[in-house]
Amino acid sequence: MEDLTMFIDGLPKAELHVHVEGTLEPEMMLEIAARNGIDLPYATADEARAAYRFRSLQEFLDVYYQGLRVLRSERDFHDLTRAYLETARRHNVLHAEVFFDPQAHTSRGVPFATVVEGIQRAMEEGTRELGIRSGLILCFLRHLDAADAEETLTRALAYKDRIVAVGLDSAERGHPPEKFRAVFDRARAEGFLAVAHAGEEGPAEYVRQALDVLKVRRVDHGNHALDDEGLVRRLAAERVPLTVCPLSNVRLGVVTDMTAHPLRAMMERGLNVTVNSDDPAYFGGYINDNYRAVQQALGLTKGEVVHIARNSFAASFVGPREMARLLSKLDDYVSAH
Repeated sequence: MEDLTMFIDGLPKAELHVHVEGTLEPEMMLEIAARNGIDLPYATADEARAAYRFRSLQEFLDVYYQGLRVLRSERDFHDLTRAYLETARRHNVLHAEVFFDPQAHTSRGVPFATVVEGIQRAMEEGTRELGIRSGLILCFLRHLDAADAEETLTRALAYKDRIVAVGLDSAERGHPPEKFRAVFDRARAEGFLAVAHAGEEGPAEYVRQALDVLKVRRVDHGNHALDDEGLVRRLAAERVPLTVCPLSNVRLGVVTDMTAHPLRAMMERGLNVTVNSDDPAYFGGYINDNYRAVQQALGLTKGEVVHIARNSFAASFVGPREMARLLSKLDDYVSAH
């Protein structure tokens, strides 16, 4: 039997849950800090990586927000996004839908336009030069109030042609999806699709609210949906995609170790799961690393791995023609192997 590691490395796939700020590798963080004259508590990349020891989502977020302080100019956002897309293409990602957190930048005085235009320029280069198509998803920071999210949405309206969807991320506990009902209603009315982080550290009820209140098309993470049998049946029946992030779950203590990861249980219950990298610079691996880790720990077969990749394309926000092209690429690869 062919080595599944090599098979995974060449497997065409989509990535639907990756935060562009979470792809800021320590080397780039130090480089950008130097050119922007920003002091960091780390003198070397190794020192930065040594600090990436998290016991909870909040501990990670404290380090994450500190690191993104270096991002100031359009060039910074371009370089960050370009580096991610180059890595993703090496992992045979053909389509990526990338989160960004504008409030984390505008609150520091960085103009909304600077962020979007830097990211978008890199995405255009990615399509033209790397053959990787991508979409941009604006995430509201749930630890901030709904009024701040409304203001951010207002700024985003000028970029409706560049932003495919809105999402919800940051500290989950104590910040239920229903807090953002009005801004998601307005975003959908303006033509944006909707996704939301739910059920990572929060309860199954947050997943239910994401579906019923925010009317999301995908649930990001969704681990704790398994705590509610009725919700599991609904997710399976409605084929709601879950954008699962295995290495992230382990590094943040959401699961104890990879062998305890619920992905196989999700698949056995008929849930529509995809595998993604979340914040790979902080969690020790990009998308192929996540595929390999969960495959080895849970003993996934080649067919199960292909099924996950197929889900990733089917759950994306591309049109029918592009969907057919992507699935054909996957079918050709599987036929050849």
